[in-house]
This record gives sequence, C-alpha cells and structure tokens, in this order.
Amino acid sequence: MSSIRPLIPLLLAAGILLGGNGLQGTLIALRGAQEGFPASTIGLMGTAYFCGFLIGCLAISRMMKAVGHVRAFSALAAIASAGTLLMVLMIDPVVWSAIRFLSGFCFAGLFTIIEAWLNSGASNDSRARVLALYRIIDIGSVTGAQFLIPAIGADGFAIFAVMSIMITLSLVPVSLGDRSNPAPPEDVKLDLGRVWRISPLGAIGCIAIGVTNSAFRTLSPVYAEAIGMSVANVVVFVSVGIIGGALMQYPLGYLSDRWDRRKVLLLTTVCALGSAVALATVGGTNPTTNFALVFIFGSFAMPLFSLSAAHANDRAGKGEFVQVNAALMLFYSFGAIGGPFAASSAMEFYGPNFLFVFTAVVYAVFIGFILYRMIARGGVPAERRGRFTALLRTSTMFARLAKRSGDKGGPGK
Repeated sequence: MSSIRPLIPLLLAAGILLGGNGLQGTLIALRGAQEGFPASTIGLMGTAYFCGFLIGCLAISRMMKAVGHVRAFSALAAIASAGTLLMVLMIDPVVWSAIRFLSGFCFAGLFTIIEAWLNSGASNDSRARVLALYRIIDIGSVTGAQFLIPAIGADGFAIFAVMSIMITLSLVPVSLGDRSNPAPPEDVKLDLGRVWRISPLGAIGCIAIGVTNSAFRTLSPVYAEAIGMSVANVVVFVSVGIIGGALMQYPLGYLSDRWDRRKVLLLTTVCALGSAVALATVGGTNPTTNFALVFIFGSFAMPLFSLSAAHANDRAGKGEFVQVNAALMLFYSFGAIGGPFAASSAMEFYGPNFLFVFTAVVYAVFIGFILYRMIARGGVPAERRGRFTALLRTSTMFARLAKRSGDKGGPGK
C-alpha cells in the first residue's frame, strides 16, 4: 500500500475527470435532444469529440515536453472547464460541435498526462494494483456521475456548472499532491502498417468496435429519450450497459486465455449482435425490458476491444506490447470518428431503433471478417498466448501503464 499512496492524488484526479467526461457525454446527448437538435446533429458532435481526441493523443507528448506535466494539465483542464460553461451560454449546435472537438482534444491530453504520470510512479510490484484501482475508479466514477443528471436536472445552468466544477477540482490533487514533475515519456512509436500486418483481425476489430461503442455512448441517451424514458431511466439505461461490460470483461478474458481467442471473439460478437437485434425489435417502451437487454448488450459489446487487442498481442513479437496497443487505440479512434454520425443519420431517417440496427449490421460484417481470418490463418498455439489484459480506451499512453511485466522491450525494438 505504501508504494501506491503517492499515486492516490493522481487516481483521485483521474476519478474526477473520468466522471466529468462520462457525465458530459450523456448530458450533451440528452440536453441536445431536449433542445430539438436532430439526431444527426448530436451524432456529429460525437464525431467532433473523437476527432479532437485523436488529434490530442498525437499532440500531447510535444506539449508535455514543452511545459511539463502540471502546466500542460492545468492548461487543458482550464480549456475544458471553460468550454463546459460556454455550452450553456451559447446553445447552438455549431458552437457545441466546436466545443466537443476541443473537449476531445483536452480529455485525450488530460488522460495521457495522468497515465504517463501513473506509469512513471508505478513499480513492477505495484503495477497490477494501480491498474485494478484505475479500472475500479473508471467504472465507479463514470456510472456514479451519471446520476447527477436526474438529481440536478438536465435543463438549466446547474448541471453544466457542476461539470465545470468537477473538471476544475481535478487540478487540486495534481497541483498539490505530487511535487515531482517526471520527465515526459518518449513518444510511442506508431507504425500502423506494422500492426496491421501483425493482426488484420485485431485492427479491423478495433475499428468496428470504435464504430459501435462510440455510437452507443453518444446516442444511447437519444434512443432512450426518444422511446419515452424519463431522465432518471435514461441514466439507468446508459449506466446498466457500462456495468454489464465491466462485469463480463474478465470472465470473457479468462475464457479467451484457455480457448482460441478468435472463437471467443466470434461468440462474443454473435451475442452482441443478438442483443442489438433484440433491442431494435422487442425493446419497446418498457424500461425493465430495455434495462435487461442493454445489460446483456453491454456485457458482450464493451469487452470486444480488449479481446481484439489480446488477439493482436498474441501475434506480436516480444517488446511490441506498447506499440501494438497504442496503434490499436488509434484504430479504435478512426472507427469512433465515423460511428456516431453514421448511426445518428440512420436514426434520423428510420427511427431511434436503428441505432441498434446499425450496430447489428457492423457486427455482422465483423463476424464475416472473423470467419475469413479463421480460414486464412491458423490459431495461436496456447503456449504463445499471453494473459488477457483489460484495456481502457482513455489514451495511447495507457498501453505503457498496462505493459506486461514480461514485456521488457520498448516500442519499436
């Protein structure tokens, strides 16, 4: 515990930021729908967020080298906090899209700084405990923050003020909790072509999952509001899907360590497709039915990223864990850029249920690609498979924090 104690302020800051980011994503969709924004406009805001996120992942290392961790964190938190308040002062879809782009850039940088700092402070002995705490904080803060919406209300100024306060407060533990300012990490070498050659299935999987998971996170509040759910039920609907994914991550990972990962990935995708079809066809307006179905959907949809990454890492050479997973994060971001707008366009033309029809179609294409790769190349022998690692989609720097203890090489070596 003594080795983790110095990292507690950073973990506290991460919790505040993760909660604020998750709250903002749900609120923007819900408030936008209440303001009469079309589904395609709300989807475009999601696309803007992930465009900013992708650019932030690529640019933050230079910023950290130029001004250090604390100053970079302070600048990005200030921009994100100010942008949150500006949204309630200027309720306009163009302004909101621009602010969501800036938010994506800022949060990518903020998460990268925290994860780089945690990585520099975590020893090999404490790394697993730091990761476990980080995942608990991620799920707990994201789901818990959602319930501020029904408690405070989605309309008015107050909920935006609370979000701004949360982002601003994350500065306190970072500024006062640790006086060390570690050297900025070396840039992760991003060789997307190399990672594609290592595992086409892993790359396509992350792109497909970026499309579907970003569409769900951006537009599930719009779906729930459109079928007549109350604000409280919208929040429960979103949260239940996240919780399902958290609970099933390790059981599916455990199974994939002992069975051909591609078979587990295929089975999981089939289950995600089935639950998406169920939501599109029999979900209806009954909240309990929707809660049960979205729990099943999240249980199989959310772990797909980690399963795809685990398969890619089985194909990677020694020392390539960081490089592969940083590249897979970018592949995920490529998919996430297009997912919200494509899904929202389908919803606008055909109705809210087409969020899950769109998702099911993407899964069907992915299932076809899994079957093709299973025919094209044999499976990885059990003795070459590494242990499953549950990855977070926060920044490319998380790959360093999650680096396996036996993976001693650096990126590109």
